[in-house]
Amino acid sequence: MKPTFLFVIVSALSLTAFGQSSPQQSIALVSAGSTPVYAEAETSRNVEAIDYQHRGGASEVDLAGTALLPSADGKAKVRTKRGTMEVEADFGNLLSPTTFGAEYLTYVMWAISPDGHAVNLGEVLIGGNDRSKLTATTNLQAFALIVTAEPYFAVRQPSNVVVLENVIRDDTKGTPEAMHAKYELMERGGYIPTGYKFDPVVLDAKLPLEFLEARNAVRIVQSEGAETYAGESYQHAVQLMNSADEYATDHHSDRKLIIAKSRETVQTAEDAREIAVKRIEDDRRASELQASANAQAQSQAQADEANRQKLQAQADATKAQADTAYAQAVTTKAQDDLTNSQAASAAAINTAQANADQYRLIAQHAQDKEQQADTDKMAMRAQLELRLNEILETRDSARGLIVSMSDVLFDTGQYSLKPGARETLAKVAGILIAYPTLNIAVGGYTDNVGGDEMNQKLSENRAGSVRDYLVQQGVVATSVSAEGFGNTLPVASNDNSAGRQENRRVELVVSGEAIGSPVNPTTGSLQ
Repeated sequence: MKPTFLFVIVSALSLTAFGQSSPQQSIALVSAGSTPVYAEAETSRNVEAIDYQHRGGASEVDLAGTALLPSADGKAKVRTKRGTMEVEADFGNLLSPTTFGAEYLTYVMWAISPDGHAVNLGEVLIGGNDRSKLTATTNLQAFALIVTAEPYFAVRQPSNVVVLENVIRDDTKGTPEAMHAKYELMERGGYIPTGYKFDPVVLDAKLPLEFLEARNAVRIVQSEGAETYAGESYQHAVQLMNSADEYATDHHSDRKLIIAKSRETVQTAEDAREIAVKRIEDDRRASELQASANAQAQSQAQADEANRQKLQAQADATKAQADTAYAQAVTTKAQDDLTNSQAASAAAINTAQANADQYRLIAQHAQDKEQQADTDKMAMRAQLELRLNEILETRDSARGLIVSMSDVLFDTGQYSLKPGARETLAKVAGILIAYPTLNIAVGGYTDNVGGDEMNQKLSENRAGSVRDYLVQQGVVATSVSAEGFGNTLPVASNDNSAGRQENRRVELVVSGEAIGSPVNPTTGSLQ
């Protein structure tokens, strides 16, 4: 069985309108013999974007080389055509893609939407006169253009080897949009897992580029575990590659047949790669759910045992109280009969007193067991607070454990959860489903910008979105409630941006008998 790999995508770019390209951490090429290498991995980059209005006429933008390839240049013309946007691009001074690593064989142009969706517009082939052209269409109206180095033409996610990006000119037509969307990039070297022996594709001028890309695609999909997780699609890609090999070794074969079979191989291999990555993620998610279910069962058993011990302690205390009352009655009677039988009464008094002492010990033991049950609940509360704090800021209060989330969960004025917010809430849900008897109250809060009615509605919708996602992730629906408080409960001043950002928040209040009441660690009193 071939080893499987899971790649973590860490790079992201943000789109802003009419802003200069300014990477927060730049990529620089430094010389290492004849092969360039990276000095630092890029984490974010600003790129200009524009809303091309429908039927607004043709508009032009320049394409400028990034720090990876500053000599590259180009321009693009964008026009409306039959309900879509047509992009005619011209490129120049592009180096061989293998400059950036053995796995890179071609370039791809992308359109990036405001919500961070990347659309593959097509392959950019290096021309014989150092100029290249590409004409493509897209259904997007607002987008930015970038060019990246890729291992083959059919990739569905751009790499972080960005060599060209659009620059808006003074005569560019359209409406600027301030976009803050982020989109994921494939880390450089992400197609070659650590420790995997990946032999570079040997470039052969006699073979079409598509054939070399097909070889690349099949080896990459094998390295990602497709034999195990997408066996049927992977085997189909291998069969297509074998057919392409036969055409390539047959000197009488038509070159067009080699290209057609190679392109089909690339597409099939990319499909298998996506299936494998998804199934690996599904397996990881299933393992997490199973672990959460096991933790839930253990937590429930602990809570049941704590409640049983508490009930038993209460029963023991009631019985001890009754026995004490009886002993006191016997003592009183013995004292009344003392005149008739001094010696007998004294013995009875001693016996009754001994019994009373024993009953008091029983009552004290029952009280100790009840206190132990409360201690166990507080330990469970502290453990839950610690686990939640690893994900989001969590504090203890008289209302329960309060999990605070800032307004970065949503776009401005919106209540649909961002991808990063869904990932964070999925982790929180994985913890909460282990405590099915707890109550989770979701509260939405806003700043004072805008009308009271708008803020109230926005806070309700945001709280509802968080509640619905927690239930979707497996939290018991009847234990989750949602309420919006608008701008009525600020935690900071609304007179400055920092205070308003603190006031735009969503809070989860986690409470219930299973985790008891909070105790101040200094005074021992309820908070």
